[in-house]
Amino acid sequence: MAVLPDKDKLVKNFSRCANREEKYLYMIELGQRLDTLAPEMYSKDNLISGCQSQVWLVLEVTGGNLVRFSGDSDAALVKGLLAIVFSLYQGMTPEQVAVFDVRPWFERLDMARQLTPSRTQGLEAMIRAVRIKAGQLK
Repeated sequence: MAVLPDKDKLVKNFSRCANREEKYLYMIELGQRLDTLAPEMYSKDNLISGCQSQVWLVLEVTGGNLVRFSGDSDAALVKGLLAIVFSLYQGMTPEQVAVFDVRPWFERLDMARQLTPSRTQGLEAMIRAVRIKAGQLK
């Protein structure tokens, strides 16, 4: 399983980035940490609609009733956004994921100024998909 920073460490790491380019590089690095999906996971059922890039999202429940996230994208920056989403939701049960609002955390990361409108729309689609899929795991 990918080793991603927790919420507070993520905010701290982003605050150390001096400019947009450094933030983008950090996002890409986070995306590179994600595990490779099995070929059968690249299915239409796991494809998120509403993103310009192709994004696949898989949620499973562990033995400890926590959600395990996996996913991929054909765009490095979008894959980094997916890793950030996973970082914000990691360590939660399906019930917690379904109701947790990550938007304040994205404000703390100053994402609104970093992303284009189409990437922001794709990010919203990812968050919606995570919450819906988590709700189906209950």
